[in-house]
Amino acid sequence: MRALPSVIVLMILAISLTASAQQKKKADDPSWIAHVPVAKVIEWRRHIHQNPELSFEEVNTSKYVEDVLKSFGNIDVVRPAKTSVIGILRGAKKGKTVAFRADMDALPIQEATGLPFSSRVENVSHACGHDAHSAMLLGTAATLSKMANEINGTVYFIFQHAEETPPGGALEIIKSGALNEVEAFFGMHVAPSHPVGHVGVTFDNPASTASYRFTLTITGKGTHGSMPHLGIDPIVIGAELVSALQTVVSRNVTPGEMAVISVGKFQAGNAPNVIADKAELAATVRTKSASTRQLVEKRIKGLIDHIVKAYGGTYELDYTLGYPSIENDPGLNRLAKQSAGRILGQERVFEPPAMTASEDFAYYKEVAPISMLTLGVGEGPSNHNPGFNLDEGALEQGVKTQVQILLDYLKVK
Repeated sequence: MRALPSVIVLMILAISLTASAQQKKKADDPSWIAHVPVAKVIEWRRHIHQNPELSFEEVNTSKYVEDVLKSFGNIDVVRPAKTSVIGILRGAKKGKTVAFRADMDALPIQEATGLPFSSRVENVSHACGHDAHSAMLLGTAATLSKMANEINGTVYFIFQHAEETPPGGALEIIKSGALNEVEAFFGMHVAPSHPVGHVGVTFDNPASTASYRFTLTITGKGTHGSMPHLGIDPIVIGAELVSALQTVVSRNVTPGEMAVISVGKFQAGNAPNVIADKAELAATVRTKSASTRQLVEKRIKGLIDHIVKAYGGTYELDYTLGYPSIENDPGLNRLAKQSAGRILGQERVFEPPAMTASEDFAYYKEVAPISMLTLGVGEGPSNHNPGFNLDEGALEQGVKTQVQILLDYLKVK
């Protein structure tokens, strides 16, 4: 009991020190933080989340984004493609030109989050977080639109269509010529299983894998299920292939080299007592180095040819490039790390693991240097999972980071 007063004193002191630190942090915050429309960012995110649209179909989403951008009053809006939007903010004086990109498309996945603002569209949802990307960039545009008189240079806010479906929307925007003046591109992708509001700067090039995909149609010979000896079963052939493909990485690729093969589609047959005459498989292939890519492609094609023919079937194979690897610019990466640390605190900046996913953000390197960041959104199911959700508390930190990066790049007066 005698120790109780001391404990209370220590508790009061700790609370006082914490409050003092918070007050100091608030005093040190730049004045523009007051312009960050946190509530609106959440509102925008929820609207887009409830009304998802697939790649190349983002008609209503792009119109919604355009209307929000125009409401800021000093942002010019251009439409470089049917369902993409670019907002352009011109500062008080001429200077460098920089862009930040968000994607807008959803996935063909039935949402299973149970959120009160769940998708209203059957079998379509924002299971990858592009709703958050768009909302954060709108928040960044809103914040900077209040600061136009303090900015030297030009900022492009790119709301891109069709990231999820190759050939993707980035190439279409680039080919339009709308980005010819841009000198640097930044992007940000939400990442589950990382602390809420913490920012990761992905590796210098290559920062991700290159993706390839293939579609395989196996043709056998249909027959009654009771007479398999009269047919050639494409399901058996496909099953053999799915198993064999799992050995390519584990038994052919050098340990430590990054490579992933995932069969995401296997369809055949319509009745339990009929052996189908066709089966279709589709898969993605991801590698980093050119030598591994060539090895994996050769091995996959060899397995398909030998296994299908061994069972007496025939096949058609379409093996195509998805997206190249992201090649982050070291200089832009350094700037992004410094900016994120400046506005969030260095303890909130981390080095994420290597990305095995692929992104058509990689194509912007054809115009100017690029840097892709990740934003931690808390524990939960992965991207592309029906239950994918994010902690909306991270969105404010995402906006702050984006604004700080853009201001630092332009070196606001």
